Amino acid sequence: MKIKTRSRLIVFLLSALVWFALTSMKNWQEVFVGLLLSLLVSLIAGQFLITTEKTKHLFLRSLAFAKYLFRFIWEMIKANFHVAYIVLHPNLPIKPGIVKVKTKLTKDSARTVLCNSITLTPGTMTVDINPDKNEIYIHWIDIVTKDYHNIDENTATISAKFEKLLKEVFE
Repeated sequence: MKIKTRSRLIVFLLSALVWFALTSMKNWQEVFVGLLLSLLVSLIAGQFLITTEKTKHLFLRSLAFAKYLFRFIWEMIKANFHVAYIVLHPNLPIKPGIVKVKTKLTKDSARTVLCNSITLTPGTMTVDINPDKNEIYIHWIDIVTKDYHNIDENTATISAKFEKLLKEVFE
């Protein structure tokens, strides 16, 4: 099966699954419209999901994605408690700033998921990406590294925890 066809098939299945999860599916018209819209979405944008042949087996990448989800949820829980502590503390102990981190991810989809993971984690927000130098600029509500100019230390603290798993999934 060609890569473009496989990509469209996966987009169709995921779109239909989301449609069925969000609707009540009480009659056949809802099912028909969901399948029709899923087909339309897969024909228009389906070719963009999978762009190259992956070296790892789908099962191993799915397992890495499951690990990534658990890691992301754990980091989000920790960050929520940290931000809640900052907000509830009477002295508001923050040290905000914009830091630069390096990434080893080369695919746009992997970088996008990494940046979204950083932004969805409370206390951090992706501000800009420099794809030529593989740099991401992040606003950090409470810089915990000793030297906020130290790119390696910032990378290890913010993005390295997601990057290894995302590399297994996307590259």
